[in-house]
Amino acid sequence: MDKLLIRGGKPLKGQIPVSGAKNAALPLQAACLLTDEKLTLTNLPLLADITTMNRLLAQHGVEVHINGRDAFGSSGRSVELDANEIFNTTAPYDLVRKMRASVLVLGPLLARFGQAKVSLPGGCAIGTRPVDLHIKGLQAMGAQIDIEGGYILARAPQGGLVGAEFVFPQVSVGATENLMMAATLAKGETVLVNAAREPEIGDLARCLIAMGAEIEGIGSDRLVIKGKDRLHGATYAVLPDRIEAGTFAMAAAITGGELELLGAKLDDLKAVAKTLAAANVKVSETANGLLVSATAGELVGVDVMTEPFPGFPTDLQAQMMALMCVAKGASMITETIFENRFMHVPELARMGANITVHGSSALVRGVPRLTGAPVMATDLRASVSLVLAGLAAQGETVVNRIYHLDRGYERIEHKLAACGADMERVKEAD
Repeated sequence: MDKLLIRGGKPLKGQIPVSGAKNAALPLQAACLLTDEKLTLTNLPLLADITTMNRLLAQHGVEVHINGRDAFGSSGRSVELDANEIFNTTAPYDLVRKMRASVLVLGPLLARFGQAKVSLPGGCAIGTRPVDLHIKGLQAMGAQIDIEGGYILARAPQGGLVGAEFVFPQVSVGATENLMMAATLAKGETVLVNAAREPEIGDLARCLIAMGAEIEGIGSDRLVIKGKDRLHGATYAVLPDRIEAGTFAMAAAITGGELELLGAKLDDLKAVAKTLAAANVKVSETANGLLVSATAGELVGVDVMTEPFPGFPTDLQAQMMALMCVAKGASMITETIFENRFMHVPELARMGANITVHGSSALVRGVPRLTGAPVMATDLRASVSLVLAGLAAQGETVVNRIYHLDRGYERIEHKLAACGADMERVKEAD
């Protein structure tokens, strides 16, 4: 099992290209199931979760070609997905348990083939994250759904799914994506109210439109989808990863450095940029992306509350906490999206952080410096918060169980080392 060795204390300086967004790519991959023609995705990140989704699609019968080769995990930026001959509508436990986003095949399979059997999902251990809204939305479109033996068993009515109005009782990114995809092949009009507004939702909608779908309200909390008899193939570029960009922005901040994040978009990071500005970190637009500079003086503690987009993203909460560990004063970080997303706190404490958790809030009192220590990654975003802490810490930090990191960050040690970080990946003996 690999681990990262980080010798901290070096300011980062240079340029980092932002990869395609994992959270956009995964639903885009699942969208291939909506058509019998080829869907080509470019700017695809090279991540463990992307490979898992490719394997899941392949076992359904999708032909997967990465850069023209029938392979998984090869170097490349494009994938061609051909779902012309689907012979299996079951998404098995062994694959789905590895990644929660696997449930996104449910809507497309049900809409196009009238049936689907999808294992209840797994993924990071940051809360239950139930799929009840996926199920209720599909039931509103006429689907008959049962839970049996750990699987979602879904059948469409004779003649297919039917458009409906569905009001989300709370914002759900995954359920919005699943229902939007299903609605593109439903009979009539579907209206999704209180829909998620994340940039990844808009990216999926634009790809579906390129495939022939009719969708209105992109960027708002009310999506109107007019169903079509069929969709066609398309070529579509995955948008840059705002979470990766935000992570590297905080890497620049925590090391007192300056990074240009190539491809990053301020519109996708306004809440983050505003929060960083309050912490004495400058974020400005350039011709090629965003420039993040923390060279003007010491960091200042700021309060943060996670919210659905356009609020501060939950996927950057752990990174922000690491940053606040070395800021002057105190900050209160409140998590409103997931109920179990402070598992990085004990590991940060091993490095000298002063954090007190009260329910869904964590009080962080800044310390003059963190100290390197062996730490353990518990989930994707927690793992990268430990990397950030290690970059700022005095001495050597060893981050174990970095397979979590590989699910969401492409070659992170190479990107950071190219900007001055002293870090390396080490393979542990079996």
